[in-house]
Amino acid sequence: MRICVPKGSEYLAAKAQAKAETKTKTKTKTKKTLVVVESPAKAKTIEKYLGKKYMVRASMGHLRDLPKSQFGIDVENDFEPKYINIRGKGDLIKALKKDAKNADKIYLASDPDREGEAIAWHLSYILGIDPAENCRIVFHEITKPAIQEAVKSPRAIDMARVDAQQARRMLDRIVGYKLSPLLWRKVRKGLSAGRVQSVTVKLICDREKEIRAFVSEEYWTVGFKLRKGKSAMFEAELTHVDGKKLELRNETETKALLRELEQAEFSVREVKQSQRRRKPSAPFTTSSLQQDAAHKLGFTSRKTMMLAQQLYEGIELGKQGPVGLITYMRTDSTRISELAQQEAREFLISHYGKEYVPSKPNLYATGKKAQDAHEAIRPTGIDLTPEAVEPYLSKDQWKLYSLIWQRFAASQMTAAVYDTISVQIAAGERCRAKAAGSKLTFPGFTRVYSGNEQGKKEKDVVLPDMAKGDVLTVAKPLPQQHFTEPPAL
Repeated sequence: MRICVPKGSEYLAAKAQAKAETKTKTKTKTKKTLVVVESPAKAKTIEKYLGKKYMVRASMGHLRDLPKSQFGIDVENDFEPKYINIRGKGDLIKALKKDAKNADKIYLASDPDREGEAIAWHLSYILGIDPAENCRIVFHEITKPAIQEAVKSPRAIDMARVDAQQARRMLDRIVGYKLSPLLWRKVRKGLSAGRVQSVTVKLICDREKEIRAFVSEEYWTVGFKLRKGKSAMFEAELTHVDGKKLELRNETETKALLRELEQAEFSVREVKQSQRRRKPSAPFTTSSLQQDAAHKLGFTSRKTMMLAQQLYEGIELGKQGPVGLITYMRTDSTRISELAQQEAREFLISHYGKEYVPSKPNLYATGKKAQDAHEAIRPTGIDLTPEAVEPYLSKDQWKLYSLIWQRFAASQMTAAVYDTISVQIAAGERCRAKAAGSKLTFPGFTRVYSGNEQGKKEKDVVLPDMAKGDVLTVAKPLPQQHFTEPPAL
């Protein structure tokens, strides 16, 4: 049987249509989901977790902003801002638009804070996405479970956060553009005023006035090196004279009191023994991390945040590839997820024993003024110990990561326990002195994080065994001159 195939225009049209359909099907099959983050380092880590069906691109921060060459805010029209594409970002915007055109779905994954929300909103404008669509995904740690969970739970862009960022940005512009020219006219050319720096300068000036007006006053304290029998010497401090708190204003008064006490008998009036529990500190917030890194590591705030950003975005861990080592580093919260608490408890029990883990997880109250939008700063996995990651980190990265890991691990451990002794001492008929001692009896969290807020380890102060009525020998008086100090800068 012979089949007749039409050779005219109908055949050619049918052939073209079939070819187009095949091309469309092929195109549909190869389309991917586009995820836009802020930094290239983060993009590399996230792309590894999401797989081949996703392409992850970086916006390199903001793509739109108020113009530099003009005020950019219509104050008369409800403070309407005028945004323009940032100069130098044209090629990047073109590339993102091209990727968006070839994607069947777009997720905006900028940082989980107000600034990140605003970047997502600007991206939605550039890429033609309705902000009310479920196009926004957020995660507080760059781990596979966190990324996958974020992709499963997209939401609309939070316009309340966007408005908060816009208000802050516009205040920057209004204060800067209106006050800076005044400074140029009244003080000196080239000076600038800002929303934060102007207020800070006033606070500094006010404090400087207090410091300059401060009149230092002299005062003295008196201590003694004492001994019970042939035991080791210990120190006590004079606290009261005639039942009133010790007040010595100059050297003359101090020498007169010491002459009186030369023949006085020192004896034990009262001995109190008790126990003191020192609880671990809360996990780090941004400010407490900066403070601790300054005290213990000598890092500036800028250096601390730069290193924390690197640890958050991902570090190459050999065969594992890039791994985000800490949760988001801009937070005012001390809250920890239940999953992280449970993982920490299991790790600590297996490595230190049950006695180092409290019966219930330690919870830390976040301040009333905190936004509490994110968790505290913690390692993404407690099993990623400083020793395990040390070969892959720079020296400074490792120092900061160790500090974060230790603080978090310690926050989930039991209190350190000290035996304390307080001894009230009679110095003649009129004076009273006091000596205090303490000894660590159970290390608790100090097994992991021994230093206090200033990086100093608490030392044992051992006193000899004493009882009421014991006579003490004065080995040496310890008078000391002091001057009251002005308020700190």
